[in-house]
Amino acid sequence: MPGHAAKGKVFAPQGHENGPETVPDMPQSHSPSLSTTDPVLVEVTRGPLVESRHRGAAAVVDSAGHTVAAWGDVARPVFPRSAIKALQAIALVESGAADAFDLGPAELALACASHNGEAAHAEAVRAWLLRIDLGVDDLECGAHAPMGEEAELDLVRAGREAGAHHNNCSGKHAGMLTLAKRLGVPTAGYIAADHPVQSLVRRTVGEMAGCDLAEAPAGTDGCGIPTLAMPLEAMAWAFARIADPATLAPERAAAVRRIRAAVAARPDMVAGRGRFCTAVMAAAGEAVFVKTGAEGVFCAALPDMGLGFALKIEDGATRAAECAIAALLLGFGAADGPGAAALTGYTDRTLRNWAGTETGTIRPAADWPD
Repeated sequence: MPGHAAKGKVFAPQGHENGPETVPDMPQSHSPSLSTTDPVLVEVTRGPLVESRHRGAAAVVDSAGHTVAAWGDVARPVFPRSAIKALQAIALVESGAADAFDLGPAELALACASHNGEAAHAEAVRAWLLRIDLGVDDLECGAHAPMGEEAELDLVRAGREAGAHHNNCSGKHAGMLTLAKRLGVPTAGYIAADHPVQSLVRRTVGEMAGCDLAEAPAGTDGCGIPTLAMPLEAMAWAFARIADPATLAPERAAAVRRIRAAVAARPDMVAGRGRFCTAVMAAAGEAVFVKTGAEGVFCAALPDMGLGFALKIEDGATRAAECAIAALLLGFGAADGPGAAALTGYTDRTLRNWAGTETGTIRPAADWPD
């Protein structure tokens, strides 16, 4: 696969409060300009014609911070959304909160999850909150109907209303409440940008990505917490360090390995029935770590290769993002692993109408990746 090998720096690394962290230079994109149109990564066919095209950008970075391959403008900041929940969960483990409240793989996987709101997800979050002497009403993510169609139908059949624990981000929020308990700070208002929980999470994410996020473009995520924009290269580097945490401080490396093991052990908690992340990680185990985010964002790690991946589909289409990340992972080594069959199912998907007749395909663009 062709790419732009590069060395450089996107943002100055943000140091720990107790002293600066030594990190390699972040790679700098060779994109001609920020206005360059991103390439077509995925196309959708109907009959003999390409009916729709999805443009996007993607970066592949190794754990030393070198750009292995890049397409489109990978230096332009984008909101990572839920794709970086594993980075946000590091503080939960590194602070000692996970051990203090006896969190296991299921809870750590939920902390990284965008789950369907199935009964197993919602009840696990409720039980977790009870363990820290809190309840569903302490979640500040808001309530919405379960994302999973079957989970929503199950709730309707039971005559029950959705609560905040059905929110796809409720596991992340339970983790942040647990962190607040560990830090001894108020749990109310934990989603505010200036709350100690968000300050610690922001600093940790910035350190992993080699970014000073203090001046990063900021918005509010769907679940209410701050979301901070960063380049795809930075996101890919953070996931490369999840793939190979050898350069991290021992405590952080241990936290990363524990999170990676948790999502591999309980991929059902990360997403749920019929979802890309669960299907791929259930098949691949620790060989592939993949996480979706809203608006066409995906991040992934290949531990055996020491590589991190990040991509953004311009129009925010999930169907295109799943196809693109699957194609990248297959092209960079996952084709020889246990998750290959699951990934291949997303790189050449047959589309059918309601009568079951084949109508077209979703596939990587003809000249990408090559």
